[in-house]
Amino acid sequence: MARTVEIIGAPTDYGTDRRGVDMGPSAIRYAGLSQQIEAAGLPCRDGGNVEVPIVEEADRADEARVKFLDETQTVSHRVADAVASALERERFPIVLGGDHSIAIGSLAGSSRDAEIGVLWLDAHADFNTPETSPSGNVHGMPLAASLGHGSFASADWAHANLPEDNLVWIGLRSLDAGERDRILESDATAYTMTDIDRRGIAEVVEEAISITSDAVDGLHVSLDLDWLEPTEAPGVGTPVAGGVSYREAHFALELIAERVGEDLRSMDLVEVNPILDHRNETAELATELASSAMGKRIL
Repeated sequence: MARTVEIIGAPTDYGTDRRGVDMGPSAIRYAGLSQQIEAAGLPCRDGGNVEVPIVEEADRADEARVKFLDETQTVSHRVADAVASALERERFPIVLGGDHSIAIGSLAGSSRDAEIGVLWLDAHADFNTPETSPSGNVHGMPLAASLGHGSFASADWAHANLPEDNLVWIGLRSLDAGERDRILESDATAYTMTDIDRRGIAEVVEEAISITSDAVDGLHVSLDLDWLEPTEAPGVGTPVAGGVSYREAHFALELIAERVGEDLRSMDLVEVNPILDHRNETAELATELASSAMGKRIL
């Protein structure tokens, strides 16, 4: 990968119940994301943050099954435009969340003029619809929105050019009942932590790359920091015990860089909550993993 990396911040927290994740982009920048990318041998430009609505000023009277849907739509449009613009200028966009709802915009922008595959590195599937979500929080719905499931079928603003059989989850360990049923009925592929324990991270990631990269124009990687074991990444809003280790995470991103190369099209780093973090170590880990995805190696 020889492209300039463009950092795009999306400081949202209304996709989740826990405040503070809107400070994630600042924490990741402070942890030295630009320096890590440059250490991997790539030029880096910070494009700043997209403007996000102030939720305290929002009218909640018409809110039904989805919290802050209007705000999510607004931010999704802005993130999509920023990602698409970066790609048009032959740059590699890294979108910093904020909560995982920002991926609706990054997927739409990355697939505006291309068909993409998606690797979703997360403890959660984020595959709820407004009808199945137990909370109404949009950070649990971005993939359902991007694929047009449930009442998102009419939400053209959310749809991505993503064939369902080119979507792969890696490291799932916390699913709602509605998500579990939808995954089993879908054409997507899911690897749980049990699969990683049984088969090893290398075999799982190799297979996932093959699936996501089949007959598409490029690959998007969406990395939620709660993918990792909470002792490794304490600064997340929805930690789940039993995640990938520090070394497994780095190996996975290194393998993606090695196998995908120039076909790696865009990336999210989401759900870093500095209020819950210890000395910004989760944000620092996010920068390290991003640099591994950009090709940084020990030797």
